[in-house]
Amino acid sequence: MPFHVEISGALNHARAFNLNLEELRRTVLESWLTGRPVELGEHEWDPRESSLRILEGPHLDNPDLSFGQGWSNAERSAQDVTRRVLETTEQPKLPDAFIVEAELPEATVAEMLSGQTALPVPLGDAEKKINGRDPEVAAVILVTKAPKR
Repeated sequence: MPFHVEISGALNHARAFNLNLEELRRTVLESWLTGRPVELGEHEWDPRESSLRILEGPHLDNPDLSFGQGWSNAERSAQDVTRRVLETTEQPKLPDAFIVEAELPEATVAEMLSGQTALPVPLGDAEKKINGRDPEVAAVILVTKAPKR
């Protein structure tokens, strides 16, 4: 059965209808469970300042969603499964970080990037991806000069 989602803050709310479990995980749960902002309804929602409701019920067709009646129709026909879904969803894996000490850091970086497409990124942009726990970041690798011994 599809899922219907509502995220609300102090004054606003956003809703999504007819999501399958994978869409729900990708668009809401991965970010919500790691405390990262959730993008829904052209707005970013901070899980610490918002509430989440997940309903599971029948697919809602266009007539069910028209004239702003989608959420009330979902509430009438679906079951609130927020707690169950949050408790049973596996925590997303967060990026790992590695420090590599090398005699020649530049050569080590060149070797790691050999055959890869690499684009220089301003440190501030990288920090945003790391601090925001961007799900596309698989790892952070710091290459430092090995201490003289």
